[in-house]
Formats: sequence, C-alpha cells, structure tokens
Amino acid sequence: MPIDTEAQFTEVYRAHYEDVLRFVRRRAHPMNVDDIVGETFLTAWRRRRELPEDPRPWLFGTARKVMLNAGRGMRRQTALVVHIQQAVETGSHDRMFDATAQVDSRMDLVAAWKSLPPADQEVLALHVWEGLAAKDAAKVLGCTRAAYAMRVTRAKRRLAGRLTAAHSPSPALAPTN
Repeated sequence: MPIDTEAQFTEVYRAHYEDVLRFVRRRAHPMNVDDIVGETFLTAWRRRRELPEDPRPWLFGTARKVMLNAGRGMRRQTALVVHIQQAVETGSHDRMFDATAQVDSRMDLVAAWKSLPPADQEVLALHVWEGLAAKDAAKVLGCTRAAYAMRVTRAKRRLAGRLTAAHSPSPALAPTN
C-alpha cells in the first residue's frame, strides 16, 4: 500500500494514532510516550511508500523498536506497567465480601504479572491487550508465527503457574493432622 500523498498518510495516522498511543502508554514511562509515538509516525512518514496493507502491526513493531532504542542507555525499569483500577463497590456485606475477593484476586494477578520476565509480559500484552492475531503479533516481535505461538503458550503457562502458587497455602499455614 504505497502512500504517495499527505492526505493518504493523514488517513493512516488518524486511523491508527489511538492504537499506537495506547500501545506505547502500556509500555513506556509517561514522560516518554509523546516522543515515542511521534518518532513512530515520523518513521512511518519516511517509509510511507513501504507500508504494508495493514500498517497497524508494522506501527506497533516500529514503536517497540523506538522504545528499545530509547531504553538502551538505561535499564528498562518501567518497560511494561500494569494499570489496574481498583474499584470497590459499596453495598451489602455479601457484595462487600465479593468485592474484597475481587481485589485479592487482582492483587494476586498483579503480583504474578510483575514476576513474569519482560518477554512474557510483552507476548501476553500483544495477545490480550492489543488483540493482535498471531501473524500480526509475530510481525511486531520480529519472529515467525510458530515461534510467537510457542512463546504465548509458554507465557500463559508461567502466568497460570504463578497464580496457582499464589493460591496454594504456605507450608507454615498448612493444616496439621
């Protein structure tokens, strides 16, 4: 899909800006988001004649590379941050108990998520948050579809294992006979 005019590029920009912005917000420090998104679209403008038919995965891949380049000088302390809103409903005792259980579950999920390696977080985020098909997520990561499928399966297993471990009683609290 070669883009020859400014109007065609503007159309691509408008169609994908919000997606790229969300993609970067989930991964980069808030102070860097605008710069990363801007550089992503600057790269797209420079390579506009080479953009694929569906530029969304390409834009995500480019944004990811921009973030990696920006982070080479310092550790990726906040490469991927999970933002979970904690809203507790008010109401009856049963509803409050349910809300407390939901908060506990979310806290377990956040802890399990943070314990995953950044590569697992990235592959799961592409799958769950971005809703990319396997072939598109593979393009973002620069790997084959089969390699992506293997990575996402392994990451899901590791996350599930950490969640299961969070719900098993600790040896100190295990019931004694």
